[in-house]
Amino acid sequence: MNSIEIFDTTLRDGEQSPGATLNSREKLDIAYALRNLGVDVIEAGFPIASADDFYAVKKIAQKVKGPVICGLARALEKDIYRCYEAVKYSKRPRIHIFLGTSKIHMEKKLKMSPKEVIEKTKKSIRYAKSLCPEIEFSLEDAIRTEYSFMIDVIKTAINAGAGIINLPDTVGYAVPEEIKKRFQYVFDSLGDLIREKNIKISAHCHNDLGNAVANSLAAVEAGATQIECTINGIGERAGNASLEEVVMNLVTRKDYYKKNLNINTKLLCPVSNLVRDLTGLAVQRNKAIVGKNAFAHEAGVHQAGVIACKDTYEIIKAENVGWVGENLVIGKHSGKNAVKKVLLDNGVEVNDEKLKEITNKVKNLADAKKKIQHEDVLEIIKT
Repeated sequence: MNSIEIFDTTLRDGEQSPGATLNSREKLDIAYALRNLGVDVIEAGFPIASADDFYAVKKIAQKVKGPVICGLARALEKDIYRCYEAVKYSKRPRIHIFLGTSKIHMEKKLKMSPKEVIEKTKKSIRYAKSLCPEIEFSLEDAIRTEYSFMIDVIKTAINAGAGIINLPDTVGYAVPEEIKKRFQYVFDSLGDLIREKNIKISAHCHNDLGNAVANSLAAVEAGATQIECTINGIGERAGNASLEEVVMNLVTRKDYYKKNLNINTKLLCPVSNLVRDLTGLAVQRNKAIVGKNAFAHEAGVHQAGVIACKDTYEIIKAENVGWVGENLVIGKHSGKNAVKKVLLDNGVEVNDEKLKEITNKVKNLADAKKKIQHEDVLEIIKT
């Protein structure tokens, strides 16, 4: 398959970030923005978690047309039914069931044997399938699950009716080579079944070691056709794979990945800003793609390069991701090229000697003042 589906879980896993609680109105606003962005699947929430979460998922299912609208459920009939009652209003509903499969999850959290997990997988999916045509099943903590048992669970889930199998790195433990090896093992072991039933294989990576985006891309290389991610990379603990980073890797390096996406990249920064404002979670200045510094340059050598040709230091055009900001940051590392451009942009032309004098004054001011505005440069001319 040449296309990658983007499964956005900002409204579910992203909202689980401490301090990021959203009300139903805010979730609906973000869902509309995600629809416009072009995501394929919106995981709208965890309906059984609260009355407001149920209402939010239901409202999104009723109003947001286009993407698959998905809700999360534990492998329990009460969760699954509650989830269905919320997502059933969508033209494209999905129930997403999860169940722990690693030894530590089975023994310490679930208190279940492998045989019981297999049986619960089968029973929960069959029940969900009786309600909803599209079922996703996640092997929680898949990356720490024993290989042969992982295959047994996946086979059980597919035969019970799951059309999407998700292999999450729930605790952000993996490195890219491990992810690639595990996904390749799944395709090597179950390739015929996956092709026969047209099963989507999904990756959901957490960022505890900072590897979430790299791990997601490794899964794509191994054959995954759905990536689960969040705007700004928000989520439990250190967060999830950042949607904007996953997308722009696949777009910018299409020569390498050779995959197609449905995303309107020009809306990446506007949607990032919306999520930032509604969750109250700041975006770090140097955040890839959407950070304030993502397309800003202070070093004189870099400034000279981008003034001559942006391609010298920018592999992405800022306008292609909707980034708006100050491209040339004036500071103590700035050179005369940047100062000259600021002056010319404001209708001021000076000779080389005067330009050198102004640049030196800018550097001296920068030593005393952390942030130099373009207005400061103009004021220096008057002194």
